[in-house]
Amino acid sequence: MLLLDLDRGWGLLRAMAPETLLTLWALALLLDAAWHHRDSGAQRRAGWLALAGLALSAAATVWLWASGAAPAGLSTTIALDRFRYAVDLIVLVAAALAVLLSVEYLDREQLRIPEYHALLLLATVGMMLLAGGEDLFVLFLGLELMSVSVYVLAGLDRRSPASAEAALKYFLLGAFASAFLLYGIALLYGATGSTKLQIIARQIGPLGLLTHPMLLAGLALLLIGFGFKIAAVPFHMWTPDVYDGAPTPVTGFMATAVKAAAFAALIRVLLEAFSDVHALWGPVIWWLAAVTMVVGNLVALAQRSVKRMLAYSSIAHAGYLLTALVADSMAGAAAFLFYLLFYTLMTMGAFAILALKGRGGERDVMVDDLAGLGEAHPWLALAMAVCMLSLLGFPGTAGFIGKWYVLVAATGAGYPGLAAILVVTSVISAGYYLPVVMAMYMKPQAHERAHAGVLVPRIAGATLAVMVAALLVFGVWPNRVLDAARAGSHAFIPRAMTAAVTPLPPAGAP
Repeated sequence: MLLLDLDRGWGLLRAMAPETLLTLWALALLLDAAWHHRDSGAQRRAGWLALAGLALSAAATVWLWASGAAPAGLSTTIALDRFRYAVDLIVLVAAALAVLLSVEYLDREQLRIPEYHALLLLATVGMMLLAGGEDLFVLFLGLELMSVSVYVLAGLDRRSPASAEAALKYFLLGAFASAFLLYGIALLYGATGSTKLQIIARQIGPLGLLTHPMLLAGLALLLIGFGFKIAAVPFHMWTPDVYDGAPTPVTGFMATAVKAAAFAALIRVLLEAFSDVHALWGPVIWWLAAVTMVVGNLVALAQRSVKRMLAYSSIAHAGYLLTALVADSMAGAAAFLFYLLFYTLMTMGAFAILALKGRGGERDVMVDDLAGLGEAHPWLALAMAVCMLSLLGFPGTAGFIGKWYVLVAATGAGYPGLAAILVVTSVISAGYYLPVVMAMYMKPQAHERAHAGVLVPRIAGATLAVMVAALLVFGVWPNRVLDAARAGSHAFIPRAMTAAVTPLPPAGAP
């Protein structure tokens, strides 16, 4: 075990090695972009350099995990636990997929902006701070670094009014959400005298704060701020327009990595600092999850644009992830990690195929435009079908295992009603996932050259093949990933159990 003193500079530097390395790499990438901005291959070279930086950060994360890094005392700044490492790796995978899918896309759309990749790396650093922050101010700094970078990425296509509209809407509503979050932090500090999660958890009981109005108001404002970032109903109104107007690889990045980081921060705050007051926030999360699942799925039924349909689909999946959170347990945290990984793969895969099919932001690609894709591009249609079926939760895909794991966590925690809503809304989602599959395989092409412009670059094709293979393989053999998810959930062992923890059985054990 590697003990790190987080109160000393060297210990903190090693604890934050993944974030530090990625930050330095992003700054170097910005310098390279400034020197070679007008070079024809600058954007492509920046993409490959960004991938190298993400791989370096992932290696540092794996080193911390493998060395058993632990704090010498309280984790007052950054967490040193497997939950942080697991979320960091998921975020890094999502960022790497976004880079791989962006290199050819940006060239095709004449968006040769090498700074794009540096912004993506800086957003990833913010997400990693969100996943591991043990102080509310660290979480806020990570949130702002992520948000500002993504605001710019959403408005990257300056020729498109829809892209400018997406950036402006995201910026204005994001600023309001940040204000709610910061005011909530101020109230929590006023009530507990600290912004450090572990100290807040230890102050609530002894100071008699269970019903303190300042604590309740601060927690409520915190939930509003996070509700915006995870696109939970009723804080979701920005999502369809922003997702629709942003460049498609950026949309995929927002729907996966941004959501993953915001959810990870929310889970850490609630399960680590406010687990003792679950009776206060549990019902709120219950209703947020229920309403988000119902509204997201029902409105998605009315969408004919594939991009907007996927936007409302991401809202519905936020409800599924909230269902894992409401359990307030290690099982819920494990279900969250497992589901989040494969949600990232299936959502990025769907947006990648949409980017290959469309042009000019893909806003005009309708479900009927995919008719006959199974005949013209059978492998591409197969990949889209697997992504749609996995999002639906069809048996044999990783999405089914993820939803099943969430259901087990919810029912085990005593929430059968919420589990029932998840099942019913998943059935409803067949009404917009299956028409995509039917159009590709059961309808003829509108004309002979309907899919003539669809070109699959080798990089995008190989990336899609890996994602689809993972969704299918882990749909029938999920044990290794389940074990890793359970190990990551140990970060939220109740304090009363810390002295004697019984290891969870392997996923394949009877």
